[in-house]
Amino acid sequence: MLKLSVDKDSTTPLYVQIYDSIKQLIEEGKIKGDKLPSIRSLAKSLNVNNVTIVNAYKLLEQNDYVYSIKGSGTYIKRTLNPEEFSYLEEGDMELMVSGVLPISDNSINFASVSPTPDLFPINEFKQALVQVLDRDGGLAFLYPEVTGYEPLRESISKFLFINYKTRVNKDRILITSGGQQGLDIISKTLINQGDLILVENPTYLGALAAFESRGARVVGIPMMEDGIDVDLLESYVKKHNPKFLYMMTNYQSPTTYSYSQEKKIKVIELANRYNFYIIEDDFLTDLSFNCEMKTPLKSIDKNDKVIFIKSFSKIFMPGIRIAFVTVPNILFRDVIKAKHTTDVSSSGFLQRAFDQYLRTGYWKQHINKVKKVYKERYELITREIDRLKVYGINYLPPKGGLSLWLSLPKHIDAIQLYQQCNEENLALVPGKVFFINDDLNTNHIRLSFGNVSNEEIIKGISILEDIIRKQSSSHTTSKYLPFV
Repeated sequence: MLKLSVDKDSTTPLYVQIYDSIKQLIEEGKIKGDKLPSIRSLAKSLNVNNVTIVNAYKLLEQNDYVYSIKGSGTYIKRTLNPEEFSYLEEGDMELMVSGVLPISDNSINFASVSPTPDLFPINEFKQALVQVLDRDGGLAFLYPEVTGYEPLRESISKFLFINYKTRVNKDRILITSGGQQGLDIISKTLINQGDLILVENPTYLGALAAFESRGARVVGIPMMEDGIDVDLLESYVKKHNPKFLYMMTNYQSPTTYSYSQEKKIKVIELANRYNFYIIEDDFLTDLSFNCEMKTPLKSIDKNDKVIFIKSFSKIFMPGIRIAFVTVPNILFRDVIKAKHTTDVSSSGFLQRAFDQYLRTGYWKQHINKVKKVYKERYELITREIDRLKVYGINYLPPKGGLSLWLSLPKHIDAIQLYQQCNEENLALVPGKVFFINDDLNTNHIRLSFGNVSNEEIIKGISILEDIIRKQSSSHTTSKYLPFV
């Protein structure tokens, strides 16, 4: 705990006193670790109101001393030079995956799953914004219902049925400010201190942060190429009586694997038999590069066991921060309370504009465009990666999504490879950071192609091949046969 004190008789506001004290400790390097105490614990130790600490932390953030991660906490901001990237600690890598740490402007960015700005539908969305302003005037800037702008919820209900053959009433849909907020709200609603949560292993770090911030015990179940190990899932469900299972059905992050229909049915059967919820997180189902139509688990959910969270960030524009959650009737009131305490409501203007965007048919045009671009990048990067199979590199072609999950041979260490790539201005993510258990085989790297050009793909894989070739030539076994 920070050693701070406040003078309640001073004319200086308490939050300013706390801000000044923490600022000085940061500048002098006297705070151990990177994370500040929780708002509640610091307020209790100083015998002040929680709001006082909130205001102090906000002031620190405004002045660039700290940053906050929803559902995780407040962290001291460190400024890194590109030269320092190769010396990142394991915890720093986790922050990099969350988009917190900067990447050198000169780097080829295989680390980020975000799309490149040149794919943003600027003109179409601009038209939607103008149309809403012309139509609604000042009404566009009123608070919408806490559940979200009703016409948008209606549009999303139609979107689910048209695209996924999934029926969800508009009154069971909650609009959120991004998928991460959806996870945070569900965590607040369902998790009590000490509850056990099951997740795929490896999994998305932002979800783990949300669950652990509520005091959950998280148990990982290995991912297989056609989905989670369902036999182990049933065994763990019987043993632990989990509050819910968190999963990504299509193009799972980070493995890129998709569930087979058989496993989807089995998971639903287990949820119904043992009475637990499933949190299905989806942001890439729409990005399939072949004729196969992907559908979420929610499409076969007949008993309201699946809470479906969908974000549009990765295939639309990240800054719009629009996502939604489908909420079972029995949980609806509690979920609304959690949403209200989080941010009252998401931007009404942007909700109206996105609704207009969906209704005018711009969405279909946009998704067809990005699928064409991403398919081209996917085919290029897989061709380039296939050359590396002679060094023992292997992967399962996902035929969709925005990443590849590469398995490395034993003589190539993923962390060392990550560091060497950083030295060559090539950013990628070592698989280790996504795993819950250190004892599992984590010798993987994730390469994402959403944020790179075709030229960068060719150059980046060439750099990667050069590094791997050097590591392989120094290894005693120098000959590898291609994987078939």
